[in-house]
Amino acid sequence: MADFVIRADNFKERVERSFAKQSFLIQMGAEVTHIAPGEVDIALAARDGLQQQHGFFHAGVSTTLADSAAGYAAFTLFAAGDGVLSSEFKINLLNPAKGDRLVARGRVIKPGRMLTICQGDVFSYSDDRETHVATGLFTMVRAEGMEP
Repeated sequence: MADFVIRADNFKERVERSFAKQSFLIQMGAEVTHIAPGEVDIALAARDGLQQQHGFFHAGVSTTLADSAAGYAAFTLFAAGDGVLSSEFKINLLNPAKGDRLVARGRVIKPGRMLTICQGDVFSYSDDRETHVATGLFTMVRAEGMEP
């Protein structure tokens, strides 16, 4: 883990509180499974309604998880009262996202005053076999005074 400046001692509670207001992620069944400075993991179990026509998790599901994990990784480093918004991202879909669950790992690469660069990786799991299914580069904006 890199040495990051933590601007809010209650960063874990802030992530949990904000995530609880994420109606889209909650509707999908996603949950936060790891929070540390500059790091957040989000997991999602397979269920009906998340697949595309071939039975894999839809690319939009993988992308949503990567974006959210990266955004919350950035959010862990922001001061109380500030929110986070996605500004730009590029995602590569590496393998079909099939299996029992997905886990997105968001990691801060370079924090900044207003823009924070993050990486988001998504892994699928089936019978304890891990497959890297997506990787992305994300630019997150610190939204002053917009903490949910």
